[in-house]
Amino acid sequence: MMKNPRDTYLAASVSTASPAQLLVMLCERLSLDLQRAVAALDSADHTAAHGALLHAQDIVVELRSSLKVDLWSGGPGLAALYDYLLTQLVSANVNKDRATTQVCLDLADELRATWREAALSLVAASA
Repeated sequence: MMKNPRDTYLAASVSTASPAQLLVMLCERLSLDLQRAVAALDSADHTAAHGALLHAQDIVVELRSSLKVDLWSGGPGLAALYDYLLTQLVSANVNKDRATTQVCLDLADELRATWREAALSLVAASA
């Protein structure tokens, strides 16, 4: 059975990514899931919104569980932010609330930009 070239590429990208790159990839996917959820809610496609919001929740759980809170002073604050985001995602999903989903998207976009900047700083520092 032949693999889909896209799946092969994605698997290779993930397996060769640095921890910083993986973090950025997760945040990018979180934003994509939330964009899809907003679009689905706009078109009253609650099934699609539910799926996208569940996947977004899974990503936030992974981000939160992989965070080593005690390794840096900002750890507890970031943990609280992830906890808040997860609570809002669950609420948005249960209530099919577009406004809350949009707030989550805005927050995810800020996280993505921040982690991308941090990853680029690491690359620059190691060069």
